Amino acid sequence: MSANRTALYGQPDHDLAPSAPDAVQLSPLVVGSANLADVGDAAFDAVTVRAPAGAVERRYVLAQALRTLVPGGRLTVFAPKDRGGLRLKKELQALGCEVGESARRHHRICVALRPAVITGLQETIDAGAPRQIAENGLWTQPGVFSWDRLDAGTNALLQVLPPFSGVGADFGSGIGLLALNVLASPKVIKLSLVELDRRAIEVSGRNITDPRAEIVWADARQSGLKDLDFVVSNPPFHEGGGEDKSLGQAFIRAAATALRKGGALWIVANRHLPYEAILAENFAKVRLVAEGGGYKVFEAKT
Repeated sequence: MSANRTALYGQPDHDLAPSAPDAVQLSPLVVGSANLADVGDAAFDAVTVRAPAGAVERRYVLAQALRTLVPGGRLTVFAPKDRGGLRLKKELQALGCEVGESARRHHRICVALRPAVITGLQETIDAGAPRQIAENGLWTQPGVFSWDRLDAGTNALLQVLPPFSGVGADFGSGIGLLALNVLASPKVIKLSLVELDRRAIEVSGRNITDPRAEIVWADARQSGLKDLDFVVSNPPFHEGGGEDKSLGQAFIRAAATALRKGGALWIVANRHLPYEAILAENFAKVRLVAEGGGYKVFEAKT
């Protein structure tokens, strides 16, 4: 089977579901990957999917993956049992597949061949496609961080952000809520929205049309930005299904590197996350601006 006829959605796990080393990467969380929604019908002979945990997002990915397979093409899907794995078989059957299922390392692994007719294909794709939030008109998509509501941490930061000036960045910018607030200041010259999730990049491009905004598909931990006047961030603290405090710590180090001398980081964190020490190590002055509702907001200056 030629490599360009196979695809992979998500990071590989060859112990659970072997995939070709040069399979086409389709995950929106891998910079430079192809967009699954843009892939034509019957493009692949085989697709392997590390299934996401969110139900609407997962069914959307399964439907799109089946669509990209030739009739009879093989779909292999795996997920932890407690993060959607126990639902995989039923969800594939609902799409018209006959499913083989196995278990390994607390995961469920399902194998199915694309049926001649994919049941409910368009309805499932529509349910997981980009859409506008009725309350504010912003574009979003299931699977993006806090896709259907205002995240409490973001809201905590929005309540205390000052008017900014100069050149800055939003590390982990999501659909652009923080950026819209920052760009309300006429003294902002340029704002780089740095985001790893391509879906968030695409919808924030609809949400933010201000010419001062630059939308960058990149990992904020390796943004390459320098000499910034300010950085705002509501960093992630989960990766691979579990809490990972090192993510936020890495965002803090990256912000310190990106800021000019005297520049400021405004960052929000869950109250229990231990960011005080890493802030003190990387910044000259650290101030607790607000605390409440399970969150804390810091201003840190280089």
